[in-house]
Amino acid sequence: MTKASEQPTITDLARQYLRIHLTPDVGPLRLKKLLSYFGSMDDVLAASMQGLQKVDGIGPAMARALIESRNDDRIEREIEQASAHGVCIYCVEDEAYPAPLRNISDPPICIYVRGELRRTDTIAIAIVGSRRCSHYGREQAMRFAETLANAGFTIVSGLAYGIDGTAHRGAVRAGGRTIAVLGNGLASVYPAEHVSLAEEVACAGAIVSEYPMDTPPDAKNFPPRNRIIIGLSLGVIVVEAGKRSGALITARCAHDYGREVFAVPGRVDRPEFSAGVNGLIRESSAKLVTCLDDVLDELQEVGQIMRAQAEDAQSVPGNATVIEESTKPSSTLLDTLSAQERAIVDAVTKGSADADAICEATQMDMARVTSLLTSLQLKGQLRRLPGNEFAMR
Repeated sequence: MTKASEQPTITDLARQYLRIHLTPDVGPLRLKKLLSYFGSMDDVLAASMQGLQKVDGIGPAMARALIESRNDDRIEREIEQASAHGVCIYCVEDEAYPAPLRNISDPPICIYVRGELRRTDTIAIAIVGSRRCSHYGREQAMRFAETLANAGFTIVSGLAYGIDGTAHRGAVRAGGRTIAVLGNGLASVYPAEHVSLAEEVACAGAIVSEYPMDTPPDAKNFPPRNRIIIGLSLGVIVVEAGKRSGALITARCAHDYGREVFAVPGRVDRPEFSAGVNGLIRESSAKLVTCLDDVLDELQEVGQIMRAQAEDAQSVPGNATVIEESTKPSSTLLDTLSAQERAIVDAVTKGSADADAICEATQMDMARVTSLLTSLQLKGQLRRLPGNEFAMR
């Protein structure tokens, strides 16, 4: 469990990564090249101008910017501002950094978090849709957010007008968890009309951004923001989207990252709200969903566990269906592993400790391995170690 009020603003390791994170045009892919060439962050930060330019894609201007990133004043100002706003900064190597996000191809070097992240937030579903939406769209976003939150899922969205904001409200109303991912720095809230909603989200989960604290909202920030929404989630539900809705970009991103894509059918007489989402269904780019069971069926092992835990909770009078970090799955599930789950257990037993090694040992893709690792942790078979490695319980 990671709570801003109980954690330092930043770890010593994250300070190093923050220097690179604040360097213009040096994103996660260039950082991978730097680390591959030099071997460690210490060596990257100690490299000379000439040494930095030996790395593919690092020219004189970027090498100079990397040298300038060693300016302590800039780093301290950023950390002080984060602390003043109750924000923690986590780097990709921190234990508190969300494991599903770490496993995408281009994870943010650092993320800023206001509120609390929990290990159970790996069981998350994103709900997205148009900012300009119909009454029907709001009803469906609220219904799915409440139902999923009651079943123990964390609801992830972007705090925007319309479907996003309604999804957050639904999760909060159900007493569940929700995470908002912003396309601006956490020194402010965008849109400004959602300041009070942002406070509710921070209390019921977390507000997350990869952008430095003072970064203003900008249209170019939102496509990268969408990858974080998807990276934090097992799948995404598109509730309403016109032909040019940004929600369709999020759906394509989900496909690229191997996440499930669901779509709530839109009203055929309101194409301005539904043409995009109905097109996803027509083209078989999304799975049509009308209820919780449709989502659980597609999530396979994770869906089975969530359904079983919901049924167990409902069988005890007065119990709320909220999945806490100490929740243990039913014994019948512990006794039954799928062939792919057994392959992963076998790989971990033989020494394949991280997700990349498990992929290589099992010949499964990263999206499938990530889902199965989540399933096995829920079943109590595996535990996650620092550095995103796994071991048998």
